Amino acid sequence: MDEICTVFKGMLDPLFIVFVLLLVSFVVFFRIFKKKSDILILLLCIIFLYGAGIAPVADYLCYHLEKDYINNHNNVIKNNIDVIVVLGHGTKEIKSMKETFSSETGYLRLLHAVAVYRKTGAQYFVCSGRGAGKVSEAQILAKSAETLGVPAEKIRIEPNSKNTGENAGEVNKMFGDKKIKIGLVTSAFHMKRSEREFKKYFDNIIPLPAHYLYSSPTENVVIRYMPQSAELYKTSVALREIIAQWWYRLK
Repeated sequence: MDEICTVFKGMLDPLFIVFVLLLVSFVVFFRIFKKKSDILILLLCIIFLYGAGIAPVADYLCYHLEKDYINNHNNVIKNNIDVIVVLGHGTKEIKSMKETFSSETGYLRLLHAVAVYRKTGAQYFVCSGRGAGKVSEAQILAKSAETLGVPAEKIRIEPNSKNTGENAGEVNKMFGDKKIKIGLVTSAFHMKRSEREFKKYFDNIIPLPAHYLYSSPTENVVIRYMPQSAELYKTSVALREIIAQWWYRLK
């Protein structure tokens, strides 16, 4: 019964509904149009939407980005860490509240960074990132870190960087000693590019992935092959990160 309920809820997902409507449109147009090439673009859109929205494709792309940190997850905190650096993921403003918030992903990174700080007792806790709001994401994360127990005198704010390369460059300006051990906290899908950028300036970078997009296959095979909004989001994030990695290499 639970399996049937899960499939039924999957059928109510907006992406699945759009996919079904497109599929019905294709069948109708296929019968109406004499030139079948006229609906080739629609067919390609349906195929792309289906592939981007199912779990096997989304998880494959995410695993490609995160596999190094999944397979070595037990080795992340073995040594003392001098500095913890947590990278932001953007901000959002709610004008009626007159307040700027970090993204959900940014808060996940912060929570993990604070947990690592409690285990290691790092000398400094750096919050990095500009964001798009009036208040920088670094300031928002720093305020939350202090609320969660990180002493204010330990926190350093880097509010200027707008991307991963600038994150590394701005943190580089904060520390003259390039041999310090930096615990780098970001999402697992973003870690490979972040490591590469920080290693341009520092000798000892310890990756501390905050969370993972990849998940092992569930028992419900039907849902895995039904287009779902959550899987489309994961595919979107993974594709953007893959493109960003290529772009950074070209630069």
